Order: sequence, then structure tokens, then C-alpha cells
Amino acid sequence: MINVTVANFEAEVIEASMHTPVLVDFWAPWCGPCKVIGPLLEKLETDYAGRFKLVKIDSDQEQQLAAAFGVRSIPTCVLLMNGQPVDGFMGAMPEGQIKAFLDKHLPAGAEEAEADAAEPDAQDALAQGDLDGALEKMREAVQAAPDNDDARFDLVKLLLEMGQDDDAKVAFAPVIAKTAGVRRLDSLQRWMAARDAQADVPDPDARAAELQAAIAANKRDFDSRFALAQLLMAYGQWTAAMDELLEILMRDKAWKDDLARKTFIAILDVIDPPKPKVAEGQVPPEDPTVATYRRRLSSVVLS
Repeated sequence: MINVTVANFEAEVIEASMHTPVLVDFWAPWCGPCKVIGPLLEKLETDYAGRFKLVKIDSDQEQQLAAAFGVRSIPTCVLLMNGQPVDGFMGAMPEGQIKAFLDKHLPAGAEEAEADAAEPDAQDALAQGDLDGALEKMREAVQAAPDNDDARFDLVKLLLEMGQDDDAKVAFAPVIAKTAGVRRLDSLQRWMAARDAQADVPDPDARAAELQAAIAANKRDFDSRFALAQLLMAYGQWTAAMDELLEILMRDKAWKDDLARKTFIAILDVIDPPKPKVAEGQVPPEDPTVATYRRRLSSVVLS
């Protein structure tokens, strides 16, 4: 991390961005959110091992530079490549969102490239029904790039699908702290919680019948509806689980701090299959079930 002024701006930012992307962090000593995001950006610079360079500009001391970038609030971060700004963001975003921002622009590191190379092999093995082969490839991808959240998502998801919940929890443990900032990881955690909630249920069918009876007696028994949705979710009955969650959302959109909506989104994340590669400018096709239930969710939430 380098402190930049007008005097060294040309060398440390413009010239440096010709060979390495430069992330400029506009901050000020009095800014509370700046104190939150600053250490996080420094950590990411270390984690990304040379894939980008972080510089800091005190917007109070360097008002000429702040004005040149149109900075109106801080923290503001601007990414430069080849001497030109390419993107930016304002505010103290969580780590997962900052990584998504960086990954959208930065060239892949050696570890990420190795993980990306393993992904098609894993998906081919899955398509052929070779679960053990796919699992091996996914483990290799995570080992090559421990910070690759997509690779870890695929590994934990497959372990859960194979009923290896304990192994899934071990694989998930290194990213538990990231769930608040990475939605797909949060979705996996919600799925694991649903499975854990059924661990002591001796007869799932009897439990489902009991919950359905409670719902029939009182359609606003949201606790029973959610418990039924979790039971269905645990056993992979995805559309039935989402139907129950929609019933809650139609009656109370914000029930228990958006619990029904967040769980619905978690199911969509879990069942959404990997997107095939398409030509530049084209949009990969969406799974019909996922597309249908996304529309149903939007219709209910926006009504």
C-alpha cells in the first residue's frame, strides 16, 4: 500500500497501471467507513499476491486529485488499468463484494487459472454420472485456489448432494466468516441448516403430515410452513419448498426479517446449474425451473 500525492501520482498510479491494475482508495482521517474498508483492502492486496496494486489518497490533503476523479463522498475506490479508470465503487462494502468487483476486472492468478481449468473436467464427470471423479476434481480446484468461492461452492454442494454432510461442513468451515458478504455461501449455510434441522426427525413423512395438518387449520401458521419448507428443502424437494415459502411471502413479505425470502433465494442458488460458456455478448440460457420461480418471487415481492 502506497500513499499517493500530486507529486508521485503519475509514477505510482498512471505508469504503474500500464502493467498492473491499480486500485485507488480515496479516504480521510476523520472518515469512519474509511477505517473499516482500509484494512480490508490492504488484506486483499496481500491475498491477491500482486494481481493489483493498492494506493491511498487523502482526499482532504489532495483535493486536486479528488476533484479530478469526481469524488463526492468517501470512501471511494477507483480501479485504473492502462492509465485509465475502468470502474469504481463507493462506501465500505463487505469483503465478498469487493472480491467480486476485483475478480470482474483482474486477470486470473495462477491458482485461479488452475481452479478454472478443473471446473470443466468436474462438470463433464458429473454429466457422465461419475460423482467420485467430479468430487476429486472439485477437491483439486479448492486445494489449488482456497479463496475461490465458486470452486468451494461447487465442492460443498456436491458433498451435500452425496449425503456427506460432515465432509461438507469441514470443506465449508474456512469460509463461514464470509457468509454475510457472499450470498452463495450464505445459501449453502441455509441448506446445511435445513438438513441439520431434520437430523432428529425419525419419520420425515409423519412430520410432514403433522405440519400440513397445522397449516390446514391455520394458513397463517408461518412457523409450521417454514418448518415444512425446511423439511422439503432438506430432502431436495425444491419446488415444493419454494411453494411453501411463497405462501408465507404472499401473506407477510418481511416475516422474521425476510427469512422466507432469503431461504427462497438460497434454494434458487443451490438448484441453479452451472452456466455453459457462450460467445462473447451472448447470455447463457437460464434453467426453466429457476427462471419460473425467480419470476414468481419477483411477482410476489413487488406486488
